[in-house]
Amino acid sequence: MPMIHRLRFGLLGTGYWASETHAVALNAAPEAQLVGVWGRDHARTAAVAATHGITAYDDLDALLNDVDAVSIAVPPDVQAPLARRAAKAGRHLLLEKPIALSAAAADEVLTAVTESGVASAVFFTNRFVPDIDQMLRDAVATGGWHGARGTMLFSIFGSESPYANSAWRRDRGGLWDLGPHVVSLLHPVLGPVAEVTAVEGRYRTAHAILQHEGGAVSTLTLSVDTPRAASALDIALLGVHGVVPVPVASAEPVAALAKAAGELVRAAAAPSPAHACDVRFGWEVNAVLAAAAQSIADRRATPVRRLQPAR
Repeated sequence: MPMIHRLRFGLLGTGYWASETHAVALNAAPEAQLVGVWGRDHARTAAVAATHGITAYDDLDALLNDVDAVSIAVPPDVQAPLARRAAKAGRHLLLEKPIALSAAAADEVLTAVTESGVASAVFFTNRFVPDIDQMLRDAVATGGWHGARGTMLFSIFGSESPYANSAWRRDRGGLWDLGPHVVSLLHPVLGPVAEVTAVEGRYRTAHAILQHEGGAVSTLTLSVDTPRAASALDIALLGVHGVVPVPVASAEPVAALAKAAGELVRAAAAPSPAHACDVRFGWEVNAVLAAAAQSIADRRATPVRRLQPAR
């Protein structure tokens, strides 16, 4: 039986998603060894460490010194500087989406990863679900797609929700929280997005039309604050083969994150640490979200910033 290459992981973050998804997934991944956690709240850091049988770190540099990779589960504006710091320390990165909340911060994360040469993977949940991954591969192989639709309407601010107090989600809405999920699925099939036209409706619902470079057009309808009775989840490809739903309901986050951790470890061991959902791809997804936000603000079509080819 071949030996499994393992990396020592540190967890950055102590919230619900960090403890219930990242820590559980890293402990389940054969390629990962979760050794410690760091957070901004010392009491919560200690609690997460006790729950998962790992070391609590008060000092981030001390954790970085003891690990090979970090899994980051904090708000995007907090994630960006932590990702830069970890990359500059030579630590591989398992990041959450979106990678940042501004173009400048996304640029800085990409620069740090590129200059350090570390491996990176951004956890777009559905991209690490085997059924969905195979469907996207088949869709690329068959071709014939002229568009897609993506509707994600949820109500996450009720008292029973673990995200009820998420300030960044309340501020940025479904565009930045849910948009990455949809764009990450459409991009590999329909190609990069060239231009976005978007408006915001009631319940902070973002309605966006994406013009892809190859001529395909996709539509997004996104909200995290919709009435519960109006909740909806529907992502589908449109083309000569008909309307083909993407099976997003099959996504199980812990299993998907464990798979993402394993793929990051394998990317780190490769001669060229590239991954389909690495920071470069995360940057491209961010650029689409930023163009949509700008379109909403300016009330006009907005071009999407393009990433220069890797050298």
